[in-house]
Amino acid sequence: MHRTSGILLHPTSLPGPYGIGDLGPTAHRFIDFLAGAGQGLWQMLPLGPTGYQDSPYQCTSAYAGNPLLISPDLLLQAGWIQESDLDPPEFTRDQVDFGAVHVWKHNLIQRAMNGFKADATAADRDDFAYFCETHRIWLEDFALYHALKVHHELRPWTDWAPEFALRDPGALADWSKANPGELELQRFIQYVFFRQWGELRAYARARGVHLIGDMPIFVAHDSSEVWTHPEWFELDDHGHPTVIAGVPPDYFSSTGQRWGNPLYRWETLAADGYSFWVERLRRVLELVDLVRIDHFRGFAAYWEIPAAEETAISGRWVPGPGMALFDALREALGDDLPLIAEDLGVITEDVEALRDDLKLPGMAVLQFGFEDTEGGFGRSAFLPHNHRRRLAVYTGTHDNNSLLGWWADKDDAIRHNARVYLNSNGEELNWDFIRAALSSVAALALFPMQDVLGLGAEACMNRPGTANGNWTWRYREEMVSEANAARLRELTRLYGRLPYSAT
Repeated sequence: MHRTSGILLHPTSLPGPYGIGDLGPTAHRFIDFLAGAGQGLWQMLPLGPTGYQDSPYQCTSAYAGNPLLISPDLLLQAGWIQESDLDPPEFTRDQVDFGAVHVWKHNLIQRAMNGFKADATAADRDDFAYFCETHRIWLEDFALYHALKVHHELRPWTDWAPEFALRDPGALADWSKANPGELELQRFIQYVFFRQWGELRAYARARGVHLIGDMPIFVAHDSSEVWTHPEWFELDDHGHPTVIAGVPPDYFSSTGQRWGNPLYRWETLAADGYSFWVERLRRVLELVDLVRIDHFRGFAAYWEIPAAEETAISGRWVPGPGMALFDALREALGDDLPLIAEDLGVITEDVEALRDDLKLPGMAVLQFGFEDTEGGFGRSAFLPHNHRRRLAVYTGTHDNNSLLGWWADKDDAIRHNARVYLNSNGEELNWDFIRAALSSVAALALFPMQDVLGLGAEACMNRPGTANGNWTWRYREEMVSEANAARLRELTRLYGRLPYSAT
């Protein structure tokens, strides 16, 4: 693992006039910023279409891309819409209004599909047909699922008409035959997303930037996979979960976190060699270079909560698939799986053993090091002097407050420890933390864009345990300066983390 560093930023947080960040010019300019700042990594959150509360960790598909990330500018460049179509409402610049963006962008993509039908080149039509064929293994199920979801006013699939919810073959065939345009629209949306993503990834590679994706261990209940394959999940005869995922009380919440995702029937998945997981990871690795697996500890043991419980307190630990799953993944995809294990939370020896047997880097969050003082300050594994090389160190993650927001909320004892440890007067705490991460022996160092920009609690991406107001933060293009890039590049050079192409 070459020592390198990078920035955590979800594409929705990019600036631009269309109410949400997208895969177009501002994403390319962000890659330019990363390259200019000597950063070799861009880490993002899951890229799928969001469902409940707009969370990227509750996607309606394990394979599909988020249509809200489609760039209007690139649709214009392709010749499928007119410049007069690019007249968005007065969206706010600092926050994503998901409802308003969804309505505007859906109508725009519908016009783009009409333009594609009328004006696409023969090469584009062949490319679309090739995409549909090569992604058929998931695309047809997802297209039908999402078209039916739109037909049912976006309600969860368990609230659909019974013949559709429980997948009566005749009813599905009749509906598909009667609504070919709705299915074609869903295929087109995915084609455009993957086309634009491919262009962005190629640009990143040319600039020496590697992409880190994020794959949740669980999938959303209201998703194509659960609707299509209920036999893979712990559901009752009506499709409702009997037990659900979450975590017990921890640093983030005194009542734990009740995520609501259905749990797998691991024995069923094992019976066909974990084919779902093999295909899922294969497809993600077609989009990114490294994959952070969220809630890695769930492969050793996961917290099972009865679905009727309102909190996560009354759950139990249940053994996960362990090494058997990863043996199947390595047999299909190669021994050296390019994964980062998110091993935060309640970590036990079996979790550490699984991570280390797989030779995967875990994670260390610097903020935690100043709060984890059991046995006396300085003992925490999150502090740089206790790091190991096979590790990804973060100043914070999407689930943490920004560094300046964190600092404003901490007591005098924690502030004192941080000042002494970092040799800091507290005036540029974000840069002191970034320097500490870069100087760590850990192979990978990452920091949220909020910390590079020196923003406060108003820039939080997610507040675990809360349902509203998350995932909406965006930065403004004028916040990014050449001075920021130069400072970050110099620190990166000083600690030997410049990409090979930049040295």
